[in-house]
Amino acid sequence: MENIYMLLEMLLPFEWVEHTFMKNAFLAVLLVTPLFGILSTMVVSNRMAFFSDSLGHGAFTGIALGAILGMGSPLASLIIFSLVFALLITYIKNNSRTSADTVIGVFSSTAVAVGLMLMSRGGGFNKFSSYLIGDILSITPEDLAALLLVFIVVVIAWAFLFNRLLVLSINASFAGSRGIHVFLTESLFAALLAVVVAVSIQWVGLLIINSLLVLPAAAARNAASGVKEYHLFSVGTAMISGVTGLISAYYFNMAAGAAIVAAAAVIFFATWMLRGKFLNKT
Repeated sequence: MENIYMLLEMLLPFEWVEHTFMKNAFLAVLLVTPLFGILSTMVVSNRMAFFSDSLGHGAFTGIALGAILGMGSPLASLIIFSLVFALLITYIKNNSRTSADTVIGVFSSTAVAVGLMLMSRGGGFNKFSSYLIGDILSITPEDLAALLLVFIVVVIAWAFLFNRLLVLSINASFAGSRGIHVFLTESLFAALLAVVVAVSIQWVGLLIINSLLVLPAAAARNAASGVKEYHLFSVGTAMISGVTGLISAYYFNMAAGAAIVAAAAVIFFATWMLRGKFLNKT
C-alpha cells in the first residue's frame, strides 16, 4: 500500500492527499463508483429502482442478524442475507400473479420492520446508526482488498451477462424467444446488485445507496446517443460524483456519501436541462 500512497501523492499534490484515511477513501471511490455506474444502467433500463432500494432495506436486517449471531463483523451475514433476500424476491416475482412492485414492497417493508425490531432490542439501535449515513472515511486497507475482489468478480460477471441483460431490458418475452434463460439472468443480476449493496452500504449509507444505483444512468440517458455512450457516461458520472463528493466532504466537513449523491444529482439536473442540446438522444 505504501507504494500506492506514494504514487497518489506524486499524481495529486493536494492537501487532502496527505491524510491516509483520504487516500483509502479515494481508492475506495475509484473501485466502487464504476460498479454503481455499470449496474445503474440496467437498474434504470429494466425499471428496477424500487428493487434496488429494497436491497438496502434487506441489508438492514442482515446487519441486525450479524449482531445477534455474535459475528465480529456483520459483513458475512450482510452478504448472505442480501443474496437470499434478492433471490427470493426474484423467484416470487417470476412465479406469482402479484405485481412486481407489490412483491418488492411487501419484502422491503417487512425487512425494515424486522431489522428495526432486532436492532432496537435492549435499546442498542444507536450503535447501528452509522449504517444509515455511512462513513467512507473509515475504510481500511483490508476493506480495499475486499472491494478489489468484488470489483473483479462483478466486472467478469458483467462481461458474461451484459448481452443477455441488454436483450432482457427490451422485453422479457423477446429475450426468452432468443434462448435467454430469463429467471437465471435476472437472478444473477440481482445477486450482483445484492453483493455490491452489501459490501458498500457501511461506507455509502442505507438511506442513500439506492440513489447511486439510479442517478448515474438517469443522467447518462439524458446525454447518450447510443448504448456505448450510455454506459460510458453512467460510469463517468458515478466516478466524477464520487471524487467530487469525497473532496467536498473533506473541505466542508460533511457526510461523504451524501456529498457524492448530491454531486450525482447536480450532474443529472444539468444533463436534464441540456438534454435538448444533445443530438440523437436515445
